[in-house]
Amino acid sequence: MADERKKAELFELDNGTMRVKISNWGATITSLCVPDSDGNYADVVLGFDSMEPYLNGMAPYFGCIVGRVANRIKDGKFTLNGVQYNLPINKSPNSLHGGHKGFDKVIWDVVEHKTGENPSITFKYFCRDGEEGYPGDISVTATYTLTSTTTMRLDMEAIPENKATPINLAQHTYWNLSGHNSGDILDHSIQIWASHITPVDSNTVPTGEIMPVKGTPFDFTVQEKIGSRIQEVPGGYDHNYVLDCGDGRDGLKHAAKVTNPSSSRVLDIWTNAPGMQFYTGNYVNGVVGKSGAVYGKHAGLCLETQGFPNAINQPNFPSVVVQPGEKYKHSMVFEFSKGC
Repeated sequence: MADERKKAELFELDNGTMRVKISNWGATITSLCVPDSDGNYADVVLGFDSMEPYLNGMAPYFGCIVGRVANRIKDGKFTLNGVQYNLPINKSPNSLHGGHKGFDKVIWDVVEHKTGENPSITFKYFCRDGEEGYPGDISVTATYTLTSTTTMRLDMEAIPENKATPINLAQHTYWNLSGHNSGDILDHSIQIWASHITPVDSNTVPTGEIMPVKGTPFDFTVQEKIGSRIQEVPGGYDHNYVLDCGDGRDGLKHAAKVTNPSSSRVLDIWTNAPGMQFYTGNYVNGVVGKSGAVYGKHAGLCLETQGFPNAINQPNFPSVVVQPGEKYKHSMVFEFSKGC
């Protein structure tokens, strides 16, 4: 019953230049304000003004941490150590983002909240054996830190306590660098440090193939406008990119750079994950968000660094299985800057 008494609350990280609001509900970023090249502030993430819409299931994974396993698991089934596990089918015919009540729909404990020059907040969640069909107890922490005036870092860790289990956490913020209420993101440009993707079947599950992007509409190895070839991809982008190993910093590799011409805001993402889901908000449809803004298709883009989708059923993908006592570690850096 302890969970029933916990409240969904909002916490703020503010270093004087960057202001971020994060809830203990799903460790969710609800607002992130940064200046543009003229010093004007805008909130660049999609979301809601209050916690009620999040609690009532109105958010298509706005700003949250998803788990125990992000993305799709084919037919909601996998076998591990000779045991078959059946997961909730919440995006038919697959299990998506941890099931009906994944990490995005629970209250995390706040174990530390620091203010000052490098403010941070650490959330913790204890996921029990059998929760949403997954094996074993795991202890999960997520720490958001403002590491410089316009940089935020997220460090996620998870330790299985008694059984081997798949773990694949992802941060699911929808970004719009013009401001959350400024229409679609098709005029944003993106560069992705990946020369391959994992192509998908008709249910958006990777086929197991690893395909070069060269000569396809998935090629963002050089900066390209998102809208320039999106019509060649049925429905829009919702694909896992196989991140290349070059251009490292602080043990993390450069995953993506997003540039917005109207505000000159630039967002660089760095990670230690092997993949990144590039998603262009294809299923967002008339969601009423902050200050009454209506979010339509392509109102935001997601850059979810992750293990490969359905890796638990694809032996040729990097393994997402973590053994008891081992530590899953996943870090991301979100660095904002001003373009020309």
